[in-house]
Amino acid sequence: MRLTRYFLPVLKENPAEAQIVSHRFMLRAGMIKQQAAGIYSWLPLGYRVLRRIEQIVHEEQQRAGHIPLLMPTLQPADLWRESGRYDDYGQEMLRIKDRHERDMLYGPTNEEMITDIFRSNVSSYKDLPLTLYHIQWKFRDEMRPRFGVMRGREFLMKDGYNFDLDRDAALHAYNRHMVSYLRTYERMGLTAIPMRAASGPIGGDNTHEFLVLASTGESEVFYDDRVTQLKLGDREVDFDNRAEVLGICDEFTTLYARTDETHDAALFEQVPEAHRKVGRGIEVGQIFYFGTKYSAAMGATVTTPDGSKVPVEMGSHGIGVSRLLGAIIEASHDEKGIIWPEGVTPFPVGIVNLKQGDGAADAACDALEKALLARGLEPLYDDRDERAGAKFATMDLIGLPWRITVGPRGLANGVVELTSRRSGESEEMSPEAAVARVAEIYAAHR
Repeated sequence: MRLTRYFLPVLKENPAEAQIVSHRFMLRAGMIKQQAAGIYSWLPLGYRVLRRIEQIVHEEQQRAGHIPLLMPTLQPADLWRESGRYDDYGQEMLRIKDRHERDMLYGPTNEEMITDIFRSNVSSYKDLPLTLYHIQWKFRDEMRPRFGVMRGREFLMKDGYNFDLDRDAALHAYNRHMVSYLRTYERMGLTAIPMRAASGPIGGDNTHEFLVLASTGESEVFYDDRVTQLKLGDREVDFDNRAEVLGICDEFTTLYARTDETHDAALFEQVPEAHRKVGRGIEVGQIFYFGTKYSAAMGATVTTPDGSKVPVEMGSHGIGVSRLLGAIIEASHDEKGIIWPEGVTPFPVGIVNLKQGDGAADAACDALEKALLARGLEPLYDDRDERAGAKFATMDLIGLPWRITVGPRGLANGVVELTSRRSGESEEMSPEAAVARVAEIYAAHR
């Protein structure tokens, strides 16, 4: 992709309406445009990151054995009346009528609809366990939408729903989701801590939120800082092995970590003082176990081995896909702009031509572009007729993890410059070596 053919409307000045870093940089980097309060168009650069995050979520959900589908954004109100939530949900729900005066709503979540799908098609314990999920746009009519995609009204969300015969199986589904989420966030370069939380309008007794530590977070959090050192890494997980999955969950939830809603001062005092931390966090996901709250109300039952009928045990599990962009930027930036982790970057590497129109520099950049594409890596090539400083500023702002700089002086010595956005360190090497180094780096993120 070449910048002279791309749509990247970067801004030089900080937008007045942007109050936090992620909102400011997403607007300046030409990733989003506000269309109404809390509602955004996703411009090409932002859309690439959004789709990369969505891809990682899909891969980790399916690794855990969960099955994708797609439900509509609009839902009939009658389903929500069955569960009893239509009147209880409050003004965040956008209620509408179609041309036939039927009550509809723009879905804020999908417990009712997925329960209806289940009860229409499953009637025997032999079809369990079952976990279905989708990634779909949601709408919650926030009273004060703010902070860009961090607290918007329309947002992209992964929501999954498990159906199990008994409590033990449903709790295993809960644990399975926790492990799959831990791997999902790690692949995005995030440390997302599972914290005991309140269930809110979803309901249920068991729930954890996943929070990324950031000074701009909306939630006050209390935690043992040793939890931030825990990693899944490259561990192979058998998601059908209940003991193994439970063991990982225990590993990540034994150390104290709670939001202000569930904070227990007496328990927190038992954490060694050197490890006792108070901060702020950004919620990027939440998992719930709520038993038969919806299945009993909506008649989602299965026949058991002894011939009786029981309501299925359920849980729901969400990841804020669009919100994650803001969280990643809040956790990974400097004064110059975004610093994308390799797992979610819109382009793996940028090519900067210091002397556009110079035959040798143009040929070298063309060759680099072709060599990277041959390795399955699509670079963003800045082929504009601009000053070097302007090109570097654009690359720093949009935050690609690696940059290859090509100029006549270096080419005379047979080298280009490979620069790390995160460390700022540069190294001269042959064009072939630069391509090989970038390919090696990204091999670990596939």
